[in-house]
Amino acid sequence: MTARPLLAALLGGALLLAGPARAVDEDAPNRRPVRVVAPARLPVATPAGQGVLPLYVSQDWSRPLPGVTRALIVIHGRLRDADVYDATGERAVAASGTGAATLLVTPQFLAGIDVPAHRLPDDTLRWTLEGWQGGDPAEGPAPLSSFDALDAILARLADRALFPALRQVVVAGHSGGGQVVQRYAVLGKGGEALGRAGVALRYVVANPSSYAYFGPERPDGPPGENRGFARPDAAACPGYDRWKYGMQGLPPYAGNAAPAALEAGYVARDVVYLLGTADTNPRHPALDRSCMAEAQGPYRYARGLAYLADLRRRHPEGLRHRLLEVPGVGHDGNAMLTSACGLAALFDRPGCGGP
Repeated sequence: MTARPLLAALLGGALLLAGPARAVDEDAPNRRPVRVVAPARLPVATPAGQGVLPLYVSQDWSRPLPGVTRALIVIHGRLRDADVYDATGERAVAASGTGAATLLVTPQFLAGIDVPAHRLPDDTLRWTLEGWQGGDPAEGPAPLSSFDALDAILARLADRALFPALRQVVVAGHSGGGQVVQRYAVLGKGGEALGRAGVALRYVVANPSSYAYFGPERPDGPPGENRGFARPDAAACPGYDRWKYGMQGLPPYAGNAAPAALEAGYVARDVVYLLGTADTNPRHPALDRSCMAEAQGPYRYARGLAYLADLRRRHPEGLRHRLLEVPGVGHDGNAMLTSACGLAALFDRPGCGGP
């Protein structure tokens, strides 16, 4: 074989090897261990047991922080890349001009594969690759929900001895983190402690793949039209109305909560839906394309608009929720949360939709 054919064969082989590897990297990078584990630790304890949650915290919250008036909790996406989202949070805080008055907290919901890869202690909380997005019980060291972990963070922030001047907590998430935030806004119990302390709580839901619906109807018709809502064919997609997509089969964290009561609480909460108008790829590699998610719409932007339309249909009066759209931005957590509308959602900064 001459040099040129040999080189071509070698390059062809390399391309053949690179092709599948690249596809795996795009389709399922969450199946690899995380690159970085957050350095701080928070004990989480419930009657079901206890464990330790890794997280980033921008200031030492073990001592009183009288200058902190706002806390921003940023939830990572499906890659569990808390380091990346913490950096995004830092950029958002810097752009807001609030400085040390904002405490940034970025928890990390690890998977089972991360613990041996980083030789973490046995008490480190870890979930299945996607179970943490819906509040499922952890695989170890105890069956604690990711929502239990958020409760523990909010309980720390509700401690007036540590945070005497805290006025507002914002829980924000993009993509998989947006799924966590939306569902925690439905089931979460941590807001009760904040309410007793007189601290306002806001949820910012950015570009999630799916939502937890309160009724059995789903959008009926192409996106962008004045479509109605109808029940999908349950025989074709039996799980479309089960948690985390609907109210059937709620996780153990929910206890005996009734869907009607959960809905009443949810619509009264301060929820902002932050949607990128260019998040319209129906084949995005990280998009949930199960029949349960497809019943909510073909892509994230359409699913977000449809979900809010359903809530408005069900609650023509008394819905506190708002929609902020980020023009021209697709599935990009940094661009979303640091945009003018992102800063409006996180910090009430002006400039979203106007000069």
